[in-house]
Amino acid sequence: MNKWRYRSLRDLERTPLDRLREFPREPDMLVCGLRSIVALIIRGLLRIYNRFEIVGHENLRTNRSLVIIANHCSHLDTLCLLAALPLRKLHRAFPTAASDYFFQSVARLWIAAVIVNALPFGRQMRIRQSLSLCQQLLASPGTILIIFPEGTRSITGELRAFKSGIGALVAGRDVAVVPCLIDGSFRAWPKGKRLPRPRKVRLIVDAPRNYRERGRDKKDICAIAAELREAVNELRQRDGRN
Repeated sequence: MNKWRYRSLRDLERTPLDRLREFPREPDMLVCGLRSIVALIIRGLLRIYNRFEIVGHENLRTNRSLVIIANHCSHLDTLCLLAALPLRKLHRAFPTAASDYFFQSVARLWIAAVIVNALPFGRQMRIRQSLSLCQQLLASPGTILIIFPEGTRSITGELRAFKSGIGALVAGRDVAVVPCLIDGSFRAWPKGKRLPRPRKVRLIVDAPRNYRERGRDKKDICAIAAELREAVNELRQRDGRN
């Protein structure tokens, strides 16, 4: 790994917003410290306010690069998945976030870049560029990508079809893919509500999968996306919820 050097002149030449929008981001000890402190506060609030529980935590205990995928119906989802990771790994964990939503307004940009360490992902445009950036990150050991393959939050709480991009990302690559079910986040903080409610939230983590032996044609890519959706759906059925 190349030794990082702080380049103060480069920072002076850019505005704070430009530095936040930049990705990959330059390491910043102040930001890392703030992120860790806020993470501890969020974890405490989740435990108290939402009685947050993790099932299958052992499936995340690895030093290898991971792709964590889950259902998505609430802003709580990203916070729950980050709360399942050791604090020391937060700065190598990158939740994908819609660039057209989280990286426009100053408030959302600050939360996405500083608190969540989000990777800006193009939902309508530059999709291939976003996937290429994900692939580059995964090439570095210890990287954790958090992806919601539905593409956006569900407004009903039901699991929707997964986009084929997740299949394109993991097909033919030796990377662990961990399906997760986030149960209760829709009841706690559905889309359209300003503040979360005190409802129990559970994160169920399945065993890692690997798709290095799969082809990378369109048929295989779509099949992988469908298989991962079914894996999340099976967790829901196993948990006794429809």
